[in-house]
Amino acid sequence: MKKWLLSSLFILVIAALAACGGGSKEEASGDKDEKAEGLLSDSKLTVGVTAGPHEQVLEKVKELAAEKDLDIEVKVFTDYIMPNIALDEKDLDLNVFQTIPYLEQFNEDRNLELVEVGKTLTFPMGIYSTKVKDVKELPKGAKLGLPNDPTNGGRALVLFESAGLIKLKDGSGNTPTVKDVEENKNNFEFVELEASQLPRQLDELDAAAINTNFAIEHGFKPAKDSIFIESKDSPWVNVVASRAESKDDEAIQKFLDVYQSDEVKQFIDETFEGSVIPSW
Repeated sequence: MKKWLLSSLFILVIAALAACGGGSKEEASGDKDEKAEGLLSDSKLTVGVTAGPHEQVLEKVKELAAEKDLDIEVKVFTDYIMPNIALDEKDLDLNVFQTIPYLEQFNEDRNLELVEVGKTLTFPMGIYSTKVKDVKELPKGAKLGLPNDPTNGGRALVLFESAGLIKLKDGSGNTPTVKDVEENKNNFEFVELEASQLPRQLDELDAAAINTNFAIEHGFKPAKDSIFIESKDSPWVNVVASRAESKDDEAIQKFLDVYQSDEVKQFIDETFEGSVIPSW
């Protein structure tokens, strides 16, 4: 009799545990299906950023979003690859760290479908000079410095064209080389140097296109000290990226409303004093 009772109790316990386990599995499966469909939570988003200005701005966005019942979890990365991998694999809902050309190239290289959903910041490349106050004052035959790597070198040439110094061949895109210079009426000489060396060599040049981070390291304030600077509609504006499947989600629009607010713009202006430009 006792053996029968013990056996019955054991069967009941196993059945109960199985029922609980079955419910959890079903619930987990439901969560997985919702995630697979690209649906985002209305009250929480996980957003990836790179360390530095992007992180600082997102912390401010997080603070303001909390007032609108939107919880933002910030994940910080130290490279430019993992934020997109994490977004594609649904470990992130959004990321904020990259320019449009970089996003397009990453999608092409990795066969991904990540899309821009909103603009954020521009770290403007500027033209600097210790000899002239305006690009129009550059003499014929002036030496123009530019980075010697393909991405930043091409960006510099596009900047020179925007400043009216040269004309590039049609179709040269965002990464032209000096071979793509079609018109150079003033016979400017292009001096290609390591990007970090350009500020140090500026006195030996008539002008140079310098990345914001190296300009700041050298003591320049881009908005004040450059003689020409990229505009807000530069293709190198940084963007918020999402998966294509969730780009129209209401939670993303809620996030953008906070990010692209006057409060965040004021924070950026006061914190970075023109070195980082709100570009929405």
